[in-house]
Amino acid sequence: MSGFVGREKQLATLGRMLERIRSRIGTETPGICLLMRGRRRVGKSRLVETFVERTGTAHIYFTASRQLRTELELFAEAVIESSLPNADIFGGTKLENWDAALRLLNSVLPSDAPSIVVIDEFPYLLEQDRGIEATFQKQWDRLLSRKPVLLILVGSDIAIMEALNTYDRAFYQRGTEMVIPPLSPVETAAIVGSPDAASAFDSFLITGGLPLICDEWSAGLSTWEYVTEAISDSTSALIVSAERTLAAEFPVEAMARDVLGKIGSGETTFTNIARAAGGINSASVSRALEILVAKRIVTRETPLSTKASKEARYRITDPYMSFWLTFVGPNLSEIERGRGDRVIERIKATWPSWRGRVIEPIVREAISRLLPIEGLTGDVVGGYWTRTNIPEVDIIGADRSPVADSIAFSGSIKWHDNDVFSQGELNALATATVQVPGASENTPLVAVSRTGFAPNLGAHCKLGPTELLSAW
Repeated sequence: MSGFVGREKQLATLGRMLERIRSRIGTETPGICLLMRGRRRVGKSRLVETFVERTGTAHIYFTASRQLRTELELFAEAVIESSLPNADIFGGTKLENWDAALRLLNSVLPSDAPSIVVIDEFPYLLEQDRGIEATFQKQWDRLLSRKPVLLILVGSDIAIMEALNTYDRAFYQRGTEMVIPPLSPVETAAIVGSPDAASAFDSFLITGGLPLICDEWSAGLSTWEYVTEAISDSTSALIVSAERTLAAEFPVEAMARDVLGKIGSGETTFTNIARAAGGINSASVSRALEILVAKRIVTRETPLSTKASKEARYRITDPYMSFWLTFVGPNLSEIERGRGDRVIERIKATWPSWRGRVIEPIVREAISRLLPIEGLTGDVVGGYWTRTNIPEVDIIGADRSPVADSIAFSGSIKWHDNDVFSQGELNALATATVQVPGASENTPLVAVSRTGFAPNLGAHCKLGPTELLSAW
């Protein structure tokens, strides 16, 4: 596909699977089942379509659609329109159930050459009938795995897709798992044409690395040129993607969506989220948070130190979803009335504080990827805070989590447009560090800045956008 960027690692893995199948033709069970999962709109379907197109392998691609009464008919149509040999066998055949559909599918799969069968949005089938999981497992064991086929089951409901391969489920140890992440900051920058590393992170925060939004960003547009253009168009991917994701994730779970909105407005603790939700009892808030965490839309974090803590914070996992919930969702009515100019002014007014908060987990991930670096070691990177936020430390490196045996380093993030990381800010970090359980005055200090550092800054390690971007 033209314009396809990145995913080289995943494409290579899929290619190796296909070659493994090819090398096992003639053996008892040459087939491979792949369970592919990733957040909605992250590009799973396009990745698989690109892989199939590049290999030229005979295949069928079927996407479940929650149309219970016509699902089997749509599957039969997909087979007939596929490149599988003898697919016309499905013509005029009325499929009574998925057991019959899979048995008939097996009859058209070649035995002497690889083929690919893709079932996209597989969780939609499970919603209709939980017994379908056992049906697929039975026919995989008895028939499909004996053909040189790559069966790819794709799903956006991460909790369901993860559960498929657990001990007490029908597909346990039958499928290889592949997680499709968003595009990395480097891949995002390549698509949108970011002129430098700092701009690359800005574009990643806005798009979340979601391909559809990145593709909409005309190469070379500055951050504010793109945002202004997208906010002015109520049908742009920046505007509609989050709404469609939320509608798909929470068709009936209004409570979870309401709680998500409170987190998007800046509430991070259970108490403040419940207070902002107003009138919702604690049990309902807890249940909503469990759903959000299970769906990987929200991340639950605890302070990292050598002492256990219950001071959990909740943050939105996807920076694009955070951007939308903060700046777009609350202003949709104005955007639809053609007053995107007002929304842009609000975004510009609060952009520095929002960006400074949302960049923190991305910086931590970059550092964890770079370790060991400049003599710093550690296996996990997190942050530390107390109920009063005194002290609060942006970066804590440690040997393990959630409770560490030892602290390797601490750090502070200053993501400003103009001001450099000052010696006074480093001194404040040193003061806060000694209050972190497990840290001391000898704990190495890391300074992270978007715009540079004061001369002779006495940090053990100094990291700017260029160094951080190299992590990917």
